[in-house]
Amino acid sequence: MQTRKLGKTGPQVSALGLGCMGMSDAYGPRDRAESLATLDAAVEAGITLLDTGDFYGMGHNEMLIGEALKRHRRDDLVLSVKFGALRGPEGAFLGFDGRPMAVKSALAYSLQRLGVDHIDIYRPARLDPDVPIEETVGAVAELVQAGYVRHIGLSEVGSETIRRAAAVHPICDVQIEYALVSRGIEAGVLPTCRELGIGITAYGVLARGLIGGHMTGAPGPGDWRAFGPRFQGENLDRNLQVAEALRAAAERIGLTPAQAAIAWVAARGDDIVPLVGARRRERLAEALGAFDRALTTEEASMLEQVAPKGAMAGERYPAQQMAMLDSERG
Repeated sequence: MQTRKLGKTGPQVSALGLGCMGMSDAYGPRDRAESLATLDAAVEAGITLLDTGDFYGMGHNEMLIGEALKRHRRDDLVLSVKFGALRGPEGAFLGFDGRPMAVKSALAYSLQRLGVDHIDIYRPARLDPDVPIEETVGAVAELVQAGYVRHIGLSEVGSETIRRAAAVHPICDVQIEYALVSRGIEAGVLPTCRELGIGITAYGVLARGLIGGHMTGAPGPGDWRAFGPRFQGENLDRNLQVAEALRAAAERIGLTPAQAAIAWVAARGDDIVPLVGARRRERLAEALGAFDRALTTEEASMLEQVAPKGAMAGERYPAQQMAMLDSERG
């Protein structure tokens, strides 16, 4: 497994990270046995970066990872944990809490659920509009000083917020959506991160399955994507046409659509680590194949031609959630 360094101050991690949300939340029924087997397979394949959030399944995902950790060397792995998202008992998102006392309380619960004594990368899931980012990052910085956290990351924030946070404490990476068909970070966030020596962990590299080659129709019951603008009506029809064009292009270069999409993100720079939300071993194995060889410049250009900027119809989140994204402000 290739490795990459997350920013100038962050840890060395596998060139591919495993996003674990889908094992507990959002994409339909859970499969505990297969999730644990997939986690084991990822570690055995050399993946060291495991990404989760304390609100994924309202703690379920952290407990699942904690169970898997019992079979592996903790110090060989990099745990990235998001905090701050508030959810009700029925699962609805209620907002975000970035107050210092909430940060420290959330960390305490995460340590217990994961069964570890420290978190490698701790990050607010979103910007709390009522709490200055300096206060939130300052609280995490105190946890770093106390030894409970190793590095500080951010998620879905814009350039101004990144600069303000980095003035308080070194930031190792920004976790943000980045894909062949979701390239908004190229205008502001990516240049800012590169200027400051901050890495990118890219989620949504398959556009939540749209360009992964395995989706043929609308999401089923219990799948949150059904509420996403890109998965509805005429938008979905258009987007599946884009996905089919990408499939044909990927086949011409000997890759599956998922492999081509992952390889494209990985080729955008050594400071970018794609995350894949594989819930099953066969999807994980397919994703790992994206690193069998590097894309050529000509191959990357061909993929961009069939799936250019703006090719996807619909926003990446529903309007209410889009309004919460500081990253959309540049």
